Amino acid sequence: MRAWVQDVYGSAEVMGLADVPEPVPGTGEVLVRVAAVSLNAADWHIMRGEPRVARLDRTNFGRRRPKQPIRGRDVAGTVVAVGPGVEDWQVGDEVLGEHEGTLAELVAVPASCLARRPEAVGVVEAAAATTAVTCLDAGGVGAGTRLLVVGASGGVGTFAVQLAVARGAEVTGVCSSRNLDMVTSLGASAVLDYTRGEVERSTTTYDVVLDLVGNRSLRDLRRLVAPRGRLVLAGGGNPGEGGYLGPIGLFARGALLGRLLGMRVTVPFAKPDAARLAELVGMVERGELRPVVERVYPFEDGAAALRHLEVDHARGKVVVAVAAAPGEKVDPGAEPPSPA
Repeated sequence: MRAWVQDVYGSAEVMGLADVPEPVPGTGEVLVRVAAVSLNAADWHIMRGEPRVARLDRTNFGRRRPKQPIRGRDVAGTVVAVGPGVEDWQVGDEVLGEHEGTLAELVAVPASCLARRPEAVGVVEAAAATTAVTCLDAGGVGAGTRLLVVGASGGVGTFAVQLAVARGAEVTGVCSSRNLDMVTSLGASAVLDYTRGEVERSTTTYDVVLDLVGNRSLRDLRRLVAPRGRLVLAGGGNPGEGGYLGPIGLFARGALLGRLLGMRVTVPFAKPDAARLAELVGMVERGELRPVVERVYPFEDGAAALRHLEVDHARGKVVVAVAAAPGEKVDPGAEPPSPA
């Protein structure tokens, strides 16, 4: 099979399309023929080995390259084989889920990381992460919560805004000028344009500040949090700007100094959750949630898709279409859909 692999750490230029052995599903796994992959910030972090301190984690990182040389985490596709001990899935089932090494034509995925993809949910829409829910839960976001989402136009941010609004929160988004209308259309009651210094000039405070970017100081973020409010840190910074520690330094300072500064600081870590994913798919199917996709790349342009994610501050999700589902057309130049 073909897959996008890397032999060394670096930017998207280190990725190459290569022939690799087909995976064999082990106990509790299914083999999925990949239809689409939704790229995430974690892909460029691992690809670049940034921040450099993360390479000390020998579970995921080697000295010269990641332990898993194939990028991609989100996946949508069709089950083509099942491993021993799998009872819930059969050949031909349409699925979506999260696992590493998905930017390939085939991937073996633990059955527990998958959810069923209804016919009403397109392949591109299905390939999405559940990080936003984890962040909102960590912040205790619910009815009446005044929430600020820093990075509201990104892949996680577009979900966080919609899901928070659905919970009854009052949401303010932070994004660039070109994305103001889009974030407002997702349900945000107010939007701050960071390119015009509106965040720095704002005197409003919020019950929860969700930072999905990671390039602001703890002092700057503290100014935005109301007394006894909560700061949720989930941003990974920008490629090439993190140095040795990157956002991990911000996370550590937040954990140590948060209470001294009068706020609670949370650093959530999302894990594959089939039940949660199935709930989100149900919302998409009912029209209550719409993934925002900036662009769909064909499989042969996988490195370009990673480069887009790495450099261009993607508006919503960047998707790689590996193989179209039966009867489904894939437009590599697709514009973002109008959010519901």
